[in-house]
Amino acid sequence: MSNLTLYELSGCPYCAKVIDKLDELGLEYDSVSVPRAHSERTEVESISNQTGVPVLVDEANDVSGMPESDDIVTYLEKTYAN
Repeated sequence: MSNLTLYELSGCPYCAKVIDKLDELGLEYDSVSVPRAHSERTEVESISNQTGVPVLVDEANDVSGMPESDDIVTYLEKTYAN
């Protein structure tokens, strides 16, 4: 099990942006697919207080539910790029 978990939705361009960065950095992560209906996204809402995706959890660095693709990409670059 990885320290990184990405809550995402297939076909979401913002999620794809984060996935591309994770792959570029060679990071292993667990992917959690969320339902299409926002009203059914109770798990992602409980960790991030919103129903949008992507949302990143990084247990190793006490990140418990970071939303917004641009913020996630910046965080990954600062934290994991060499």
